[in-house]
Amino acid sequence: MEASIEHWLAEQLNLGPVETKLLISLGIIMILWGFRFVTLQLIFAKIQEAKVRYYWRNGIKYFTVVVGIILISIVWIKQIDSLATFLGLLTAGLAIALKDPITNFAGWLFILLRRPFDVGDRIQIGTHAGDVIDLRFFQFTINEIGNWVDAEQSTGRIIHIPNGMVFTQSQTNYDQGFSHIWNEIGVMVTFESNWKKAKDILEDIVSKHCAHFTEEAEKKLLDASKKYMIFYNTLDPIIYVTVKDSGVMLTMRYLCVPNKRRVTEDAIWQNVLDAFASRDDIDFAYPTQRIYYNLTEGKPDARAKI
Repeated sequence: MEASIEHWLAEQLNLGPVETKLLISLGIIMILWGFRFVTLQLIFAKIQEAKVRYYWRNGIKYFTVVVGIILISIVWIKQIDSLATFLGLLTAGLAIALKDPITNFAGWLFILLRRPFDVGDRIQIGTHAGDVIDLRFFQFTINEIGNWVDAEQSTGRIIHIPNGMVFTQSQTNYDQGFSHIWNEIGVMVTFESNWKKAKDILEDIVSKHCAHFTEEAEKKLLDASKKYMIFYNTLDPIIYVTVKDSGVMLTMRYLCVPNKRRVTEDAIWQNVLDAFASRDDIDFAYPTQRIYYNLTEGKPDARAKI
């Protein structure tokens, strides 16, 4: 079939063998480009979700590239035996000369098949952390978080990371499996404060802001337990009490989604500041120096004997 098309074009346009093959190759490229354009237009007309669009766009792109390479190879290499020999030599040469790109391509296949992370996931790989916004043959791209910005919010920088890093660096996924994270906020009050009342206030505040996260997490945990050995005795917010050098530390531990951590902390702290400001028996503690006279300040039975 391909030989007859080539022969017909050569006769009609009076072209040489090389010019004919170039024309057929250009035609294949144009047809595949048109197929990709029309297919994406039809799909995008029915699908509005950005993530689904992304998968369709990349899937069709990879399909047309692979089909194009195969068809153009057939045009330029007449016999299957020659094609096999050509591909064997090409593969051997590439393995030696292009070690890093091949490793990155293998990393791309690993990401697609094993799915340690996906587009939209918040991850950390090596020293880089961010939200995955693109996956390509040789690299993936993240929207950086953290660094000089507190509470793991976006820095605005885009980082391109070679896919081969998935073989050499550990990956932390904030979203896969159990999609919520535990966060802790420590509030220190003085020893003279009514720490029990302060604990009750913090329990009310954290429950008000994080109860809906607990309900969401219970559903996610059930799904995650089908794939991973993840188990928690309780998902409810809790206040832990610890004694520090400067006072009593009350630590709020609660669940939240990764990209809401700073917003949640902000809302909780505003309520804590307002609540403590209205109480005369609760005061924040911080590193200070004081003179403690045991003879008058100590408990009667614990005072020094003169």
